[in-house]
Amino acid sequence: MFFLFLAEIDGSVSQLRKKVNSPPAFLKRRAKVYSASALTNETHYMTTLKGILRVGRDVLIIVLITVALGEMSLRIYNSIDPLPIFYSDSYNRYRGKPFSPDWNNFHLNSRGFKDVEFDTRKAANVTRILGIGDSFAFGTVPYEYNYLTLVEQYLKQSGHNVELINMGIPGIGPFDYLSLLALEGLVLKPDRVLLSFSIGTDFEERRRKKLLDYSYVASLITYVVERWRKFEGQIVHPGNSAYDDNAPTLTDDAYFALQLGRSKFLFANNPAFEGYFTVALSYISEIKRLCDSHNIGLTIVLIPAEVQVRKPLQTQVIEASGLAQASSKFPLPPVFFRLHANQ
Repeated sequence: MFFLFLAEIDGSVSQLRKKVNSPPAFLKRRAKVYSASALTNETHYMTTLKGILRVGRDVLIIVLITVALGEMSLRIYNSIDPLPIFYSDSYNRYRGKPFSPDWNNFHLNSRGFKDVEFDTRKAANVTRILGIGDSFAFGTVPYEYNYLTLVEQYLKQSGHNVELINMGIPGIGPFDYLSLLALEGLVLKPDRVLLSFSIGTDFEERRRKKLLDYSYVASLITYVVERWRKFEGQIVHPGNSAYDDNAPTLTDDAYFALQLGRSKFLFANNPAFEGYFTVALSYISEIKRLCDSHNIGLTIVLIPAEVQVRKPLQTQVIEASGLAQASSKFPLPPVFFRLHANQ
């Protein structure tokens, strides 16, 4: 009896333990509800995430296809009608189009130079001079005010039988001057080359292009943004427009930023300048060698940077740079030229 009693007690304890360890039925039902809800939420989350990723993938594909088509279309168009906003290593990138209109009803000649038509064969007893340079030679002013036009007029009025051909192309530099002379200048049999060397721009190194610079789509977007942010007034001038010397092209802020950037090499203790000078001088030396080998005279016209001749601009540049007056050497490039003139 005693053992039977113990067995009954042990059975009761076991049943009690099971009841304690086993949750009530309503808790089981609630746990199932919660488990199903969590599974539903997780499924919904995964479905939403997959949907977002799918949309993102589709958008990316559409963008890539659009950019590819745009790139291809712009390249095809540029091959037919080249535009200067797209990258090119050629000195012809910014060259004028033949017969394009300019100020005061003047038109570029058939070669895209800002000059009247000329015969490739030099006339007898005529001294032919080639004017080579960047936009300072090309001239942002009307043809009749261009300094090369005025030089030709002065020489003729002084009794010289000369022909000065303006071969200036905007946006080029010393390397391009050499290429232009070798490829197009020598065949004209000039007696002298008048090289316009711009101190403000011709010491700038031929910069290594960024990857985006090779993209036509990126170049077009950059042009539109820069055109909106930095430029004002009339950029493309039709032939029937009258020239206004007081009409601005750049905004004041853009103009000052441009001049500040171009003035950095004029400050003392600039180790980069001597490197730029050496590169520029190497191209000029090659031009001199080429001219000498063809019995052509060479005259170099040094065109100063604006900061060198405008005192108020000098003051602004010095203040903006945070350097003292003694740190600026505005006559520096001409001094370097004099030191290396006999090389």
